[in-house]
Amino acid sequence: MPRVERFGIGTRIDSLFLDLLELLRKATYTSLQQKITVLEETNILIDSLRFFLQLAWEARLMKDEPYAKLGIAIEEIGRQVGAWKLGLIAKTSPRREERY
Repeated sequence: MPRVERFGIGTRIDSLFLDLLELLRKATYTSLQQKITVLEETNILIDSLRFFLQLAWEARLMKDEPYAKLGIAIEEIGRQVGAWKLGLIAKTSPRREERY
């Protein structure tokens, strides 16, 4: 990334990555009910990260190969966080009783 953009959008992307790591660490150590809220925040942050990476790529601040590799990694993180959240929701939701 050129120097000027590195201190603008590049810094924002770095910040989002660090915030993502922090939220994932926080989700690991919070109570079961709070985990769902933290994972919802994490999903929002992942979406913001995708947006800024796409913005950098469209502005030709990133080459195609690094963008593609980061995109694949972020999609995988998003899938894992989503599955984690769905598992927690299934674990905490009351079971429905079948009525005859």
